[in-house]
Amino acid sequence: MRKFFILVACSLLMGGASAQQDTLKYRISLKDKAVTTYTLNKPEAFLSLKAIERRQKQHLAIDSTDLPVCRKYIDEIRKHGVHVVAVGKWDNFVTVSCNDTKQIDRIAALPFVRSTEKVWASPRKKKISMATTRDSLINNPVIHPDSIYGMAITQIHLSNGDKLHDAGFRGKGMTIAIIDAGFHNADRIKAMDNIKILGTKDFVNSKADIYAESSHGMGVLSCIGMNKPGIMTGTAPDASFWLLRSEDEYSENLVEQDYWAAAVEFADSVGVDVINTSLGYYTFDDKSKNYEYRNLDGHYALMSRQASRIAGKGMILVCSAGNAGIGSWKKITPPGDAENVLTVGAVDKKAVLAPFSSIGNTADNRVKPDVVAVGLGADVIRTDGNQGRANGTSFSSPIMCGMVACLWQACPTLTAKEVIELVRKSGDRTSFPDNIYGYGVPDMWKAYETYQQQSSGNVSHVNNQAFINK
Repeated sequence: MRKFFILVACSLLMGGASAQQDTLKYRISLKDKAVTTYTLNKPEAFLSLKAIERRQKQHLAIDSTDLPVCRKYIDEIRKHGVHVVAVGKWDNFVTVSCNDTKQIDRIAALPFVRSTEKVWASPRKKKISMATTRDSLINNPVIHPDSIYGMAITQIHLSNGDKLHDAGFRGKGMTIAIIDAGFHNADRIKAMDNIKILGTKDFVNSKADIYAESSHGMGVLSCIGMNKPGIMTGTAPDASFWLLRSEDEYSENLVEQDYWAAAVEFADSVGVDVINTSLGYYTFDDKSKNYEYRNLDGHYALMSRQASRIAGKGMILVCSAGNAGIGSWKKITPPGDAENVLTVGAVDKKAVLAPFSSIGNTADNRVKPDVVAVGLGADVIRTDGNQGRANGTSFSSPIMCGMVACLWQACPTLTAKEVIELVRKSGDRTSFPDNIYGYGVPDMWKAYETYQQQSSGNVSHVNNQAFINK
């Protein structure tokens, strides 16, 4: 599969019938928010209480990127007969669909428009655009009475995540958003019936069934959220989840990054703490949009710009490094090049690098991947409700994501950036990080002990330079 890393209200989505018939989509980047009706002195008018509290707790300023896209600008754009399919306030854009490039030319001439870019074109041949069937269920997983983790014990024990669980840190009170391509049968699999799902949202197609679309997100969810002792326990079994769809597996276009940006802002609005995304992009159906190595600077791709802002909003992004290690590309893929995120490569259960795991560094010479986790022979739940194995950094990322959530639960005074740096510093290669393993396999218990030592030394964790990522 080209998009997935697998081998085997802050957003606006219009799903009307007319929009579905449009053949083009454009990202309209705006110059400013000069005619906003909001003010930074009254953030409660445009941010949820949870989002405000998260920023206050971490001493993060509410700034102009938090202001909604100007409604007047959106209304003026709509007057030209286009349909709004996504809105992103952090990067200040509006994505629209239409049938006529002349409409876009007129929009480009508006005084508040900075630039326009085509991000999707309807394929010449009509393709499937929505899942209509479900896989058959068996719902008869194997019971392993010797371990609550079942066969998945090694993928958490490798980083001593089970020690955090034993100490009572299982993700309770933490909210995780999974931004993916679909969560096939997650609502019908008996072994997943006690995962705390707070809600779902589809940013690709509001008419689609998020539980009928791709199985990819379901496998990702199982790595984190499973809570069936003897069958499988995930890395954050007591966490709560938002399931968000931004990936359109039926094509490969830039517009999916627009959906992803909108999903991230939605996650912010509903009070998410940690985001996992096992998606990444470097080639597209429109080959002129393909990325080059020099673009891996954390800011060139919309997805990377958005990802680089996440920690500054008080959340942590954990993302897959990519599976291009044995291909011609080899490198990490956006948003894995972003700043202040945890980009996760893949190893086997003996901590040996998976040959497909993408490598760094970034174009500006930052260490990537940041860390590694089990992604070769990772234990997951399959769409039939039974256990299985899967390969890809798609799974090393959520395995790490759940442990990061548990660590943050255990270290509640740390900021998002401090947790990210603490995880890096606990890696088994932290003294000599490289572009293959990054900082290596993190020891989450060691990270927790470091936090405890800092706490007992009466050190201010907000200002502790040992934890802040420069």
